[in-house]
Amino acid sequence: MSEDLTPETATEQPLADRGSNRSQRPGSAEFVRFITSGWGARASTPLERSPAADHTAARRSALSAQFPGERLVIPAGTFKPRSNDTDYRFRPHSAFAHLTGLGSEQEPDAVLVLHPVEDGTGDDGSGHHAVLYIRPLAGRDTVEFFSDARYGEFWVGARPTLEDLEALTGISTAHLDDLRDGVAKDVGVDGVQVRVVPDVDEAIEDLVEEIRATEEAGKRDEKLAEALSELRLVKDTHEIEQMRLAVDTTIDGFEKIVRALPQAVAHRRGERVIEGTFIGHARQEGNAVGYETIAASGEHATTLHWIDNDGRVTPGELVLVDAGVEVDSLYTADITRTLPIDGTFTEVQRRIYQAVLDAADAGFAAAVPGARFRDVHEAAMKVIAARLEEWGLLPVTAEEALLQENQHHRRWMVHGTSHHLGLDVHDCAQARAELYLDGVLEPGMVFTIEPGLYFKSDDLLVPAEYRGIGVRIEDDVLVTADGNENLSAALPRHPDAVEAWMAGLLRG
Repeated sequence: MSEDLTPETATEQPLADRGSNRSQRPGSAEFVRFITSGWGARASTPLERSPAADHTAARRSALSAQFPGERLVIPAGTFKPRSNDTDYRFRPHSAFAHLTGLGSEQEPDAVLVLHPVEDGTGDDGSGHHAVLYIRPLAGRDTVEFFSDARYGEFWVGARPTLEDLEALTGISTAHLDDLRDGVAKDVGVDGVQVRVVPDVDEAIEDLVEEIRATEEAGKRDEKLAEALSELRLVKDTHEIEQMRLAVDTTIDGFEKIVRALPQAVAHRRGERVIEGTFIGHARQEGNAVGYETIAASGEHATTLHWIDNDGRVTPGELVLVDAGVEVDSLYTADITRTLPIDGTFTEVQRRIYQAVLDAADAGFAAAVPGARFRDVHEAAMKVIAARLEEWGLLPVTAEEALLQENQHHRRWMVHGTSHHLGLDVHDCAQARAELYLDGVLEPGMVFTIEPGLYFKSDDLLVPAEYRGIGVRIEDDVLVTADGNENLSAALPRHPDAVEAWMAGLLRG
């Protein structure tokens, strides 16, 4: 990686600023004059209005209705350093992306502010006027252009102008330098109250804290974060379209994984071959993976979040792959398939797999409008408990095991069966329990259904033939007006269909 050429600094330079001390750039006036001159005009590529823009306006209007007369500050977040003066790839905070439509690597440090206005005179008749405060394109006559490794055009490319972002998002834009004055306007004990999304951008939180004066600020900020999370519980048509794209792209990635299984078997860290295959696909066809890929072969499949992915992939065993592509809009899929590495389930593997599939199907049957979110889990657990009773593994009956004070079946199915899905793999996580776990299912909700059974190799309460087997089947479901749709149904689930699908891919 290239090194930032920085001018000489004082001996007592702050520790945090010493990462760029490896080399020097010329600092003379003559050098600055030379490097900032002689550039041709930039090509004009005006941005068109994003397909998300109309939808984000409706989302902002819905948020506005919950906080009349208050100023709402939603930061995108900022870069996070990695290895001194390099940064991790930037991803805007999900609430910011949801309200602006800005996605992959767009607008670090930006802040969306909803300014209160008189009722009915705001954007689209709402009680707020939205302004997007950004760091706009710097001129080529500035030192930033060539010397700033984080923001300079010479290093990271040209940023959009204020006009570009306004055309793209449909939101009024302003220079980030104007943020303080914009947030501070009319703020006071008897004036405008300000809320900021917590734990996103420390500098913005500090700025807001300086401006406002109230003892209840922290609780108000948490209420805003809660509202933003709950705003995503029901997806609009644009979000559902993006979810379909994420799921379809993920299914293509699973096909590539199957084709790569012979290479994985031959490699000493075959799980990494599987992981790398999917990551490469996600970067080529989307933005990235939506979360760390789980490629868990054999005993590793009994560790729920196995992401070391450093083990062998051995014929005769199963490999559990939990993976999702995050598309450029930042919506992600979350799918799991448990595959026989040599293409054929053994009798014991099939028995366990079928039990998990039956539990998943029971979850789908329960995922209908008017049911409660927790009903999906309970339906799946009834099947899991019944199978464990049939196999003689429970110390009580299945009915007794399901009682809240017992839950014996959860020894082998530790996690929940479902979670909401969208901009985050565990979307809407800050929503209130009465709207999440106890929430009533509505058309437009998208979540996972993912029961499993996990028998660790040292579990002496199960037969030896079960030990070291972990199975999870996970699909992404959309609640519809008359039931639900399995968005990931194109990826085979039944064991016979899985075997036939794998055989076709491996032959090809």
